[in-house]
Amino acid sequence: MNSADAEVKCDVLVIGSGIAGLSFALKAAKFGEIVVITKNALSDCATNLAQAGLAAVFSSEDSFNAHMQDTMTVGDGLCHAGIAEQIISSGPDRIQELASWGVQFSKNDKNDLDLGLEAGHSHRRIVHAKDITGAEVHRALRTAVLQNPQIQVHEQHIAINLNIHAGRCLGAYVLDKTQDFVKNISARVTVLATGGLGKSFLFTSNPDVASGDGIAMAYRAGATIMNMEFIQFHPTLLYHPYAKSFLISEALRGEGARLIDGEGNRFMSNYDSRLELAPRDCVARAIDSELKRTGVDHLYLDISFKDPKFVKKRFPGIYDKCLSLGINIAEEPIPIVPAAHYAIGGVRTTLSGVTNIPNLLAIGETACTGFHGANRLASNSLLEAAVMAHYGAKECSDILQKNRSVQSFSPWHAGDAVDSDESVVVSQNWMELRLLMSNYVGIVRSDKRLRRATKRIVLLQNEIDQYYWDFKITSDLIELRNLADVAQMIIDSALHRKESRGVHYTVDYPQKRQSAKDTLIRKSVMSDIIDLNEKNGTGSPKNK
Repeated sequence: MNSADAEVKCDVLVIGSGIAGLSFALKAAKFGEIVVITKNALSDCATNLAQAGLAAVFSSEDSFNAHMQDTMTVGDGLCHAGIAEQIISSGPDRIQELASWGVQFSKNDKNDLDLGLEAGHSHRRIVHAKDITGAEVHRALRTAVLQNPQIQVHEQHIAINLNIHAGRCLGAYVLDKTQDFVKNISARVTVLATGGLGKSFLFTSNPDVASGDGIAMAYRAGATIMNMEFIQFHPTLLYHPYAKSFLISEALRGEGARLIDGEGNRFMSNYDSRLELAPRDCVARAIDSELKRTGVDHLYLDISFKDPKFVKKRFPGIYDKCLSLGINIAEEPIPIVPAAHYAIGGVRTTLSGVTNIPNLLAIGETACTGFHGANRLASNSLLEAAVMAHYGAKECSDILQKNRSVQSFSPWHAGDAVDSDESVVVSQNWMELRLLMSNYVGIVRSDKRLRRATKRIVLLQNEIDQYYWDFKITSDLIELRNLADVAQMIIDSALHRKESRGVHYTVDYPQKRQSAKDTLIRKSVMSDIIDLNEKNGTGSPKNK
């Protein structure tokens, strides 16, 4: 490779290609030259797999206050009210903007938006494109991005580390996987939009790219990380040996689908009066309890009692996928298990993505604004990502006006690293880490399991770090290192929270504490907890 190709300069570097990253890029392209990098193909992201939709108020029977109340109730006392109010009130505008970019949302017979119902919602407010909403949203965004001359897209590029100089972010070191070469991408603004970290667990609805890259890089760079103990497990992942990470949308339960055991008996009445429409944390714990009580591998979700024509029309993606695997959901129940689905915690930011590191923004699932509290309300995630991209682009414009030059930084130095002759170490550690997290840091936790996880994750991190410095960088090694870092943050945060709240449930502390507090971590040191300021939805550090 020519040495000139080893450095790329741009106004804004966007790391990630989901709804947050691409929406941001389209808006920020008005202010400068944008480079979007994505570790695989542009379409390899969690957005593309999202089935249900975006929650927003469009019905005359609904209201922002009702959406707020549902969000706050499910968030279990930890939602930042000011943030929630801004995001929810911005929802309809962001939906209309997506439609203006070409997203074809489902309409009813009156040509109005066909609003779905999901668990935890008091009204129908889920804007969707049948059951392939994410794929439709991403199709439109991809088309718009690829047609924009201000945006360059680099596929097969995975970020390694952020470059921080004098406390400011100058860009990132990026591995070009195709040419096997590390580049410097320097930028006036760097945006982390890398999504979640579901690959930390054995069962996940997330795509293979969800290895917590943005959170891990920000953590190593000194960013404050917030509420990492809150990992939302989706109750219904398709249980099938050839159905990797395929989610059975919550929208099925919104349309009346029932959870049953192998004998056809419903069991949710034993756990929650809201039955299948209880929030995700309640349903996931109920399924987990039934699995452990009976010793079976999976349970079932049944919608076969509904009109087959309705099932096929409302859920064509799920119907076709299941049918390809020999399961006719219009005639038989669907085998399911709970799976890691969404990282509620992440890089601590404002609504516009501002972190504690100048020139570094984080948006979407990578960020933690406090919107979701301790448990995310269904279909609030794509909503938050779209709104954060909107406000983040405005913030980016302000930064670009103040920061008018791109600053170069030293090229990547491999030192004495050599090609690996033991790649089995990576695959072994990867599997061990995912088993560790699933068995010790899953839906139901205990101090004993978390302490075991703490001891083992330290050994894994040491082994992975040694491998990282001894051998030349690869995509698998980058992801493994990031997964180990986020796993350590999850474990530390879970141990620190001496209560059960939202999706964090521990048998040692089954009750909630009276006051709701966020968990903050910075640079491997657990910080003090902050009090939640309910008036303006922000927290103020104590005893710093």
